[in-house]
Amino acid sequence: MKRFNINKISWDELDELRRPTPETTDFDRVVAGAVSRRGFLSGLVAFGSGAAVMGSGLLKGSTALAQGASRFAFTPIAAQTDFTVHVPDGYEWKTVASWGDPLFSDAPAFDPVTGTTVEGQARAFGENTDGMELFSIDGREVIAVNHEYANLDINLPQNDEGAPVSADDVRKIQDAQGVAVFEVTEGENGWEIVIDSPYNRRITHNTPMRIAGPAAGHDLLKTEADPTGTEALGTFNNCGAGRTPWGTYLTCEENFNGYFGSTEPAFERPEGFARYGIELESGYDYEKFDPRFDISKTPNEPNRAGYVVEIDPADASSTPVKRTALGRFKHENAEVTLAADNRVVVYLGDDERGEFLYRYVSNGTYEEGGDTSTLLDDGQLYVAKFHEDGTGEWLALTPEATGMDRAMIHIHTRQAASAVGATTMDRPEWVAVNPLKAEAYCALTNNKNRAVKPNAGGDETPATGPNPRAENNYGQIVRWRPAGEDHAADGFDWDLYVMAGNPEVHDDAYAGSGNVTPGNMFNSPDGMKFDSQGMLWIQTDGDDSNEDDFAGMGNNQMLCGDPETGEIARFMTGPNGAEVTGATFSTDRKTMFVGIQHPMNFPDADALPRSSIIAIRRTDGAVIG
Repeated sequence: MKRFNINKISWDELDELRRPTPETTDFDRVVAGAVSRRGFLSGLVAFGSGAAVMGSGLLKGSTALAQGASRFAFTPIAAQTDFTVHVPDGYEWKTVASWGDPLFSDAPAFDPVTGTTVEGQARAFGENTDGMELFSIDGREVIAVNHEYANLDINLPQNDEGAPVSADDVRKIQDAQGVAVFEVTEGENGWEIVIDSPYNRRITHNTPMRIAGPAAGHDLLKTEADPTGTEALGTFNNCGAGRTPWGTYLTCEENFNGYFGSTEPAFERPEGFARYGIELESGYDYEKFDPRFDISKTPNEPNRAGYVVEIDPADASSTPVKRTALGRFKHENAEVTLAADNRVVVYLGDDERGEFLYRYVSNGTYEEGGDTSTLLDDGQLYVAKFHEDGTGEWLALTPEATGMDRAMIHIHTRQAASAVGATTMDRPEWVAVNPLKAEAYCALTNNKNRAVKPNAGGDETPATGPNPRAENNYGQIVRWRPAGEDHAADGFDWDLYVMAGNPEVHDDAYAGSGNVTPGNMFNSPDGMKFDSQGMLWIQTDGDDSNEDDFAGMGNNQMLCGDPETGEIARFMTGPNGAEVTGATFSTDRKTMFVGIQHPMNFPDADALPRSSIIAIRRTDGAVIG
């Protein structure tokens, strides 16, 4: 059985190799029918004073690009291609935590050549940081951060290509992933981890979890180790994040499928596995040393992954809860807001080519200090349908609409969304809700299969609506405003805030929208975060080759966007080879914490590369966001 080395390719590419989708669309025909950049963009729908600038002219109500004062508190920086971090003049950055840094005094120090130990990894900061949130708890600053995946050749540097050769190797990799919760404090040397803080905690692939919501107890979630289907071990491929109004952390399981495999080559996969990309070979070889990940021995185990997990950062002894009411798919993040009547609304993207954008609305309402235990269990899950006229609707995933019972809707959520005819999207990544007005944004990072192949469920992917470009390697950000300024409303209006592109290479739709210039161009928007002033911070995870279609874009970066004008300015660049991902602010808003994932030669060029969190501050000590 061939083993795919996930160190050499991305998770996205791994899925392509493990389950290639047959081409069913004539791409030449699609391209021949595509409209020009000017022709397409002139037809975009704009609404209100916040309409984005698209095409060569300004849409009605968007004049700030041509006149008026900028709201940016920095001078934009140029693209970079080196192996360090760059920020504007008047700002500074410092590393706060890196893979292997101890959270407890009994954890050994990180070894620059061999990394962490089997015993020490579960007591130390994990690998490949992603989504994060900072919580103020009794006057102390506590960060919860995801550790999305492991780079095997880095985590097991003494093994051939990092291939696990023992159960200890597997346990070390498992403990490098999951979530870290830890206290930080600011002193003379800047922000640092508070060793042995009572809030410090590691949550890994082996941490006990409770399963709650509509899928809990279903036969497909029962195993020999858990015949009730309500208790699981571990959380996997934790990507984006979220926070609730009651102060808990939401970690999102994304590419969970890559952890499962079969030691029986002739094993016949159960129904639904193909749609979720669960194959006979994994990316980690867990199944060779841990039978829980061998689908020929425990075929229901994958059904217990792919959820949003709620964690209480204020109680290190609490049990995390898998909230199945939020659906099962490759969750990017979970953006929580409140409806007009205080029902809880959660926006959720499924990060795979041609999958869907979801919304959850609770049945109960949030009251400060009230019972919140069922707000993420008892509610209705919806999926988005975008129309060409700039309107859209949320389609309820009910038994009547899908032909599936309620539990199955929350186990095979992708199939339920296909059944109601939802709009296939260009890899929905982070969703961000504007704190100053009723509008939400979703980063559609890219989709090389748009108008080329159907999704994994056979749904067509035409180049229409919020996904207007065939073979889309640049990505875009879609924005919607709910009817009546109520996030629980079933209708919405939408437009595109930006279409990434390269105006130095292309003169058609692939040049990007009018707010993309040679000075701020980027590709593959991914992470997003609003600050308290209503400015949108955009992080990228794309091609940093700086060649051909991506010439001039440099390394992955973090930009700042003004929703009122459409302006976008480059604020930060990461090291070459790294994704810039995850952002949160200190309580006083004077520090922005940012994640640097899978870097090369960072932060120490003479040691193993280490994913890290950095702290960015203004040198004058003013508020940054």
